[in-house]
Amino acid sequence: MKYFTNNISETKKIGEEKAQKIKKKKSALVFCLRGDLGAGKTAFLQGFGQGLGVKEKIQSPTFIIMSRFPLKGDFKNFFHFDCYRLENPEEIINLGFKEIIINPENIVAIEWPEKIEKFLPKQRTEIAFKIINEDQREIIIKNI
Repeated sequence: MKYFTNNISETKKIGEEKAQKIKKKKSALVFCLRGDLGAGKTAFLQGFGQGLGVKEKIQSPTFIIMSRFPLKGDFKNFFHFDCYRLENPEEIINLGFKEIIINPENIVAIEWPEKIEKFLPKQRTEIAFKIINEDQREIIIKNI
């Protein structure tokens, strides 16, 4: 699916709508967000979190690498990883990543997944963000 957004509010709205349509599977739901700095990844996740019922403000966990938000319902946790600052892919393992991505009660969003490519599950949703101009973004969502 391809979307074009003209502002942060529209990007958040797409995230919110996608969150409201997800269904439980046999392992964690994993979303890999790819795109340049400022392309809209965090804005999308703010809307996504809102659609999941997250009350806290979602900010990119660049310095702490991972944030966890409790959820109600079938899914118990929303994990937000930002791998931008990782120097070694193995660092992600120390955060319990392997256990997190196999737990069907988790939803996992990963910014800069290319930094941990070898640890990503085969079943995941890829979301690519492209800057068209100062305000407009292209967002492509595909399941693999």
